[in-house]
Amino acid sequence: MSPSPNDAPQILELAATHGLELKPDSLSVNEAGLDYRVVMARGLDDTQWVLRIPRRDDVSEKLDAERRILDFIAPRLGVAVPQWQVANRRLIAYRALPGKPGLTLDPATSQPIWHFDNTSRVYAQEFGRLLQRMHAIDIEEARRAGLVVETPEQVRANWAADIARVRSEFDVEASLARRWESWLADDSYWPRHVVMTHGEMYPAHVLLNPDDTITGVLDWTTAKVGDPARDFVFQKMLGVDAVFEATVDAYVKAGGKVWDRLGDHCTELLAAGPVGYAIYALVTGAPEHRAAAQAQLKPSGAM
Repeated sequence: MSPSPNDAPQILELAATHGLELKPDSLSVNEAGLDYRVVMARGLDDTQWVLRIPRRDDVSEKLDAERRILDFIAPRLGVAVPQWQVANRRLIAYRALPGKPGLTLDPATSQPIWHFDNTSRVYAQEFGRLLQRMHAIDIEEARRAGLVVETPEQVRANWAADIARVRSEFDVEASLARRWESWLADDSYWPRHVVMTHGEMYPAHVLLNPDDTITGVLDWTTAKVGDPARDFVFQKMLGVDAVFEATVDAYVKAGGKVWDRLGDHCTELLAAGPVGYAIYALVTGAPEHRAAAQAQLKPSGAM
């Protein structure tokens, strides 16, 4: 959507301060992100730019880590990732990548708007092969590049620590807490290997051609070596078994490694989704996020 009349001059000034002269009538603002406002705009030479404006100071503390991730992943993924031209505590800017996101949010209702058929077999297979390429990246190279590297034991222990913190800070529905405990305690859910993961690999961060082939991947802030299921979970969230199975099948045929309860583990990761948002609410300290997190953890009327 277009920025407010009071907002546009500030965005243009911020960009100009960093050497980007933008066409005032080209600005389009996406407010959906929790950490960044995203502005699409055209330069005076008609180059399409993406501006990411941090919402809070703590977001900028992750800049160096995300830069390391992008520098590491760019030559290894096989599709485009952002190449930052400006990167500091006030602004990140890069030339727009080819393709269009598969999903955006309606600015008025925050409801998803799909820009492709999310049951597309072409996309499911492309997505599976893309995950295999990313998951095949050498872990020791990632470690040497300074990326976060977890062991399978640390993956599980970190979930246990986050759940314990959330239960100490929020009122959690008893059935939900029991579900998390059962998941944590059952070895069969958990992978015995780790891989290079994106962590939020879903169509809002995946750029597509009109034929559903993948051209690029955005937003690498959560990338690390960790649980392979992190990158399958949004395919599972669609609730279409054939799509999930097509993704896994393409992944395995390309050389990816899975375990018997990958799908079940993804289901439990979705059930644990409120934990991540609750941790985010604690980090920001914002009352509105805390209230929203509490609503997810114990919906109104839950006993």
